[in-house]
Amino acid sequence: MIINTGQRTDIPAFYAEWFSNRLKEGFVCVRNPYNFSQVSRYRLDPSVVDVIGFCTKNPEPMFKYMELLHGYGQYWFVSLTPYGRDIEPKVPDKHRLLELFKTLSRTVGIDSVGLRYDPILVSERYTVEYHLRAFEEIASELDGFTKTAVISFIDLFPKVRRNLPKIREVRMEEKVLLGRAFVNIAASHGMTLKPCAEGDFLASFGADCGGCMKISDYEKAIGKRLIAPRFKGARAECACYLSCDIGAYNTCRHFCKYCYANVEKEVVIEQSRRHDPKSPFLIGGYEPSDKIHDVHQESWIDGQGIFPYLNIKNKEP
Repeated sequence: MIINTGQRTDIPAFYAEWFSNRLKEGFVCVRNPYNFSQVSRYRLDPSVVDVIGFCTKNPEPMFKYMELLHGYGQYWFVSLTPYGRDIEPKVPDKHRLLELFKTLSRTVGIDSVGLRYDPILVSERYTVEYHLRAFEEIASELDGFTKTAVISFIDLFPKVRRNLPKIREVRMEEKVLLGRAFVNIAASHGMTLKPCAEGDFLASFGADCGGCMKISDYEKAIGKRLIAPRFKGARAECACYLSCDIGAYNTCRHFCKYCYANVEKEVVIEQSRRHDPKSPFLIGGYEPSDKIHDVHQESWIDGQGIFPYLNIKNKEP
């Protein structure tokens, strides 16, 4: 099976110690975000967990715990965007993040790490021309360190509009212009461009619009075929296989203005006070009303054959 960590928060950036303790103890408890008392308990054991998926803006805090991930397949997305503190108040320096991306790629292998350049917003400061220059610079730096670049355009959920009251929708002509150029830039640096939940309007320009985190991506990462049960994504336009997430909403302390996973900064701060690195839960602990369900888990690896991709770590440049 696959365990995901990045749909609700950034575990490597802020909760690496907690996650390392979960790996050592071999299990994790996850509250249903819509039913507080409903708890899913997952085993963390390579015999039943084939891949752990990460999505982070800063993988560095996890580096000292990487030995604990030996035996698990891994797939990492690292988000690298060109915004300043006005949009991403607590995200580390981007030049530093580029070096961390390279370190991660050398560690887990080029097929096990992807770039996320999203969400894309257009404003007086962050113009179309600005994005074209920024994406070229980032893709050039990461040439040889990843084969995948994912993009998406900002969705103006109510909470995003509150944080960015002057923001506007990205116009279709801007999406086409940027997407078409990004396809070519990515290709020139050995990457396939994958739009995330954006439909298929960029397919004719060479983008892979089939989903940015499919079973085939996990298979390439681990070099083995997976026989996965059917899974219906949270959104109709999303084809990605993103189940069994062990994070929690309202816990990411990057405080990005476009974030959909946080409601209010004050809520995140209060939640953070309740975090205990030794707890089975990311936030808080067991409650008397908890109804704990031990999730049925089994390996999905096809023992009859090996997926025709080699998971070879890229060499030092």
